Amino acid sequence: MENNTEYEHNTSIISKLSKPPDILNGTIWKIVIKLSLPIIIAHLFQTFYNLVDAFWLGKLGKTALAAPTITFNVVFAIIALAAGLGAGGMTVLAQYKGAGNDKMVNETATNTFLVVIIISCILAALGYIFTPQILNIMQTPADAYIQTLKYMRIIFIGIPFVFGFYIYQGLMQGYGDTIRPMKINAITVIINVVLDPILIFGLGPIPKMGVAGAAIATIFSQFISSIIGLIQLLSGKYGIKINFKNFKFNKIIIKSIFRIGIPISLGQSGTALGFTLLMGLVNTFGTSVVGAFGIGNRIISLLTTPAMGLSQGTSTIVAQNIGAKNIQRAESSVWTAVLINGSILFVFTTLLFFFGGSVVKFFINDPDVIIVGQSMFKITSYSVLFFSIMVVFTSAFQGSGHTMPVFILQVARLWIFRIPFAYLFAKHLNYGPNGIFWAMFISNTFITFASFLWFKTGKWKKNIIKSPTSRIISEEEIELNQK
Repeated sequence: MENNTEYEHNTSIISKLSKPPDILNGTIWKIVIKLSLPIIIAHLFQTFYNLVDAFWLGKLGKTALAAPTITFNVVFAIIALAAGLGAGGMTVLAQYKGAGNDKMVNETATNTFLVVIIISCILAALGYIFTPQILNIMQTPADAYIQTLKYMRIIFIGIPFVFGFYIYQGLMQGYGDTIRPMKINAITVIINVVLDPILIFGLGPIPKMGVAGAAIATIFSQFISSIIGLIQLLSGKYGIKINFKNFKFNKIIIKSIFRIGIPISLGQSGTALGFTLLMGLVNTFGTSVVGAFGIGNRIISLLTTPAMGLSQGTSTIVAQNIGAKNIQRAESSVWTAVLINGSILFVFTTLLFFFGGSVVKFFINDPDVIIVGQSMFKITSYSVLFFSIMVVFTSAFQGSGHTMPVFILQVARLWIFRIPFAYLFAKHLNYGPNGIFWAMFISNTFITFASFLWFKTGKWKKNIIKSPTSRIISEEEIELNQK
């Protein structure tokens, strides 16, 4: 009897943790944490894998480590489109959820999923075909070219799986469920971490594959995550149900998704292209700087993980509350997330400022790489704090569906500030690699201030749908459009 009571108690706790929070009525800071924490943990899982990937590839040498570093910037430009359209679908879905329109929630989910998957297949094919040209444009070092070519092409094959999980994750987030995507992420990262050393170095009958093995491990785990996510969406057991039976694309919904998502996609693509151009500048300083830059970016990604999670969680809160016409609660959630994020990041950026060299040494014990990495962290550490605050402010723009500020801020950070200053300092003023790091500091600081001023204007405080009694898309319009 006692064991049964304990079992029922534990089951009740798990059920409460898995249940989406009451976004429209609960305590704001608790909801921010409950929604954002699973996203942060999922990001940490992925970042942990990236670090493990760098650790094992670092054992093969600097040229092997350069392959994922160079590939990341290119693939990020492709994934940006999925992320943007997924964010568009998430915002529309979340506002309909806040407005209490379940029919439109499912309609939005199905349209988003199919549109993005079709686009992903086209982009994957184009990326695979044009990989050599991409590497030439990026001025890839000759000693890293062959390995990077193999790695990048394998990653392009897995692009549709990456898109599939991105959409699943975004749709569930818009509904208010961030626990299940986190669980799937954890499972696939574990698979990835286990496969990585086996496929890189070989084990028993499995041959040594080097960097190609790391890429295969990555796309296999992405395949698993996308399939699990699709099964959950088709089942309808978790609040959202996508249905392909007698499905016809709804132009009105797709137009809304593109109107919100394209500025985000263009902003992220512009950012990725900017980083690709910047990577070309980094490549001119040799593999030691490339290695330090790659490790440094992975550490910075780790530090900004709380901001990314808080931004995504808060955008859901903003979207649902704007859908319910509770503007003050939406704004309060953003300020709460900024405070939480700033408190966390101040501690970690301070530690990185003082101990950055030791962090680099953990991944690769090369004196040249350690010196460059230490200098990078001394210059850029506190700018990461500023950037993370900017990321949280953008949750208001994304959640409300007014995403043009996101596009402008992201593009300006790279193309107006970072790239021009990087070339000016590194090449024309002969600062070398430190010129790139100072450009990072300047761009992050200026854009954070700009995002604060834009947020304060309050122009984002309007929803993109109408209330359930006066919907932007009526059921009659849907049927007429589908015919």
